[in-house]
Amino acid sequence: MSVRGLMFKKNKLKFLVILLVTLFSFNSLVLADEVVPKLSGYGADLSQTSVSGLSSGGFMTAQLHVAFSDRFVGAGIMAAGPFDCVGIKQEKNLNRSMNFATAVCMKPLKGMEPDGAKLFKKAVELAAQKKIDDVNNLKDDRVYIFTGSKDQTVDTPVVDQVNAFYEAAGLKPEQINYRRDLLNAGHAIISPYADAPCEVTQAPYINKCGARESAPAVLTQIYGTLNPPAKQLSGKIIEFDQSEFIPPEAKYTSMSRKAYVYVPEICNTESCKVHIAIHGCQQGAKKIGDKYYTTTGYNEIADTNKMIVLYPQADNSVLQNPQGCWDFWGYSTDDSQAAPVFYTKESPQMKTIMAMVDRLGEKPSK
Repeated sequence: MSVRGLMFKKNKLKFLVILLVTLFSFNSLVLADEVVPKLSGYGADLSQTSVSGLSSGGFMTAQLHVAFSDRFVGAGIMAAGPFDCVGIKQEKNLNRSMNFATAVCMKPLKGMEPDGAKLFKKAVELAAQKKIDDVNNLKDDRVYIFTGSKDQTVDTPVVDQVNAFYEAAGLKPEQINYRRDLLNAGHAIISPYADAPCEVTQAPYINKCGARESAPAVLTQIYGTLNPPAKQLSGKIIEFDQSEFIPPEAKYTSMSRKAYVYVPEICNTESCKVHIAIHGCQQGAKKIGDKYYTTTGYNEIADTNKMIVLYPQADNSVLQNPQGCWDFWGYSTDDSQAAPVFYTKESPQMKTIMAMVDRLGEKPSK
C-alpha cells in the first residue's frame, strides 16, 4: 500500500473515532437532559413498612431490616445470607472482599459458612456504637426466609444462617417462616407470571413453580391474613428520578437514575403501608426491562391490601459492580472512609432507599 493510501486509511479511522465519540457525547447529553418525574408523597403509613429481596436484594434486605430495625415490621429474605454476611473480619480491599463474599456467602466449603449467631453478636456491638438501630426492635418483627435446593448461586447452608441470626435475635418460631421445602427451585423469586421453569438458575431469575408464589407468602408472613391478589390492577406503575435521593457525597452507589413505584388507586386518597421490593443481581430494569416490577406478583397482592410497592434500582458499574448487585461486600465504601459502612446506617444505598420511603410518607402536594 502506498504512503498516500496509508494516510487515507489512518485519516478515515480517525474520522470514525471522532464520529463515534461525538455521537456518544450527544446521546449522553440527551439522556442527561431527559426529564424524569420526581417521586410524589402519598401520606403513606410508615409505621407499617416492610422489605423483601432476592439474592443480592436479599442480602440488602437483611442489612436494611437490621440497620434500620426501628423502621420495619418485617422482612422477606430469599436466596441470600444474614446481616453483614462477609462478617467478623471485613477487609476494605474491594477484590478481597468480593472474593470473600463469594467464598463465604454464596458457595462456601463445608465449615466456611457464615455464623448467624456470631453475626447477631456483632450487630449488638454495632447497635451499642449507634451505627445501627437497637436490635431489640427485631423481637416483635416477622420474617420470611426462602431457599431452593436447586439454587446454583447461594447454597442452602448460607440461608440457614439467616434463620440462626433471627433465632439469636429472640424471634419465636411462629415469627419465622423458613421455607426450604421447595425441593426443585432454582435461584429465583417464584411467581405465577413467570415463564421460566422452577428448577433453573438463569435470567431473569423469576421462575414458575406450580401454585407457589413468593410475594403473597412474604407479605402474609409479615402482615397476617391478606385479601387475595387482584385479577386486574387498579393503580399504575410510576417511573421517578431516584438520583434525587442519592447522597451528593457518595461516589460508588451504583444506583440507576430511575426507579419505580406501584401505587394502587386507593392509595391516592387513603393512607397505605409501604413494602420495598429489592431485585437481585442482573435483575435491574436496565438488564431485564420491566419484569421485576411487573411480573413478580407484588403489585397484585398490594393492590387489594392498601400497599404501595417501592422498587429501588441498582445498576452495573464496570469496576465496582459489573453484575448490577446491591452492596453486601463493600464496593460502595468511599476511599476516604476508614472502614466499610455498607451494613450500617451510613450506607449510601440504604440511605437512598430510606429517603425514598420518607418521601412516600409525605403528604401529597396539591
